[in-house]
Amino acid sequence: MFDIRRRDFITLLGGAAAAWPLAAGAQQAARSPRMAMFHPAIPPALLTETGGGSAWRAFFGELRRLGYVEGQSLIIERYWAEGRHDRYAEVAREIVTRNPDVIVTGTNPVVIVFKASTGTIPIVAFMLDPLQAGLVTNLHRPGGNLTGITLDAGIEIWGKRLEFLKEAIPSMQKAVFLGMRGGWEGSVGKSCGIPPRVWEFRWLSSSRRRGNPRRLSASSMR
Repeated sequence: MFDIRRRDFITLLGGAAAAWPLAAGAQQAARSPRMAMFHPAIPPALLTETGGGSAWRAFFGELRRLGYVEGQSLIIERYWAEGRHDRYAEVAREIVTRNPDVIVTGTNPVVIVFKASTGTIPIVAFMLDPLQAGLVTNLHRPGGNLTGITLDAGIEIWGKRLEFLKEAIPSMQKAVFLGMRGGWEGSVGKSCGIPPRVWEFRWLSSSRRRGNPRRLSASSMR
């Protein structure tokens, strides 16, 4: 259910919107569905088609394509936490009390709070490595009321990609993996079945000034 492409977040939300009337039956069809949008640091005034950048323009455009237009066939309630972590639970309780048809949010700390606040209202969220974070137990079938996308689905996904590569090129004897050492020594390397030669990379310079970029030094570990 999870994917790494940001564009699919928009499609996923649009698909959820398309299912709202069907999920709620005839009574739901008599009113516009209600979507609660929560961002921990972006003010509600910017969570709009014109104020939130290209991602939100695409999101609202997809909803419109599916026939959901704010103020006509869709009600959107916007919330934020003013950049304060201590307000997450308070705002989550307020949203759940209002019982929207779907909650749209993001970042792992926020999702954890919403999962603890409701087990029935659908949550569509952007997350990082939801398996490692304990948000889901299975990427293909996350179960419960949580779904969404992630830019980093964890080492299980990296291993699956290398597995596909090995199937496509059975004669492959070498593969380059740039990432944390623990990643390769976990499911990634096992899926590829190639004995590793590990290289350790260290920063030689920590300066970030223009004209003096950071440099890497590599040394063979085995």
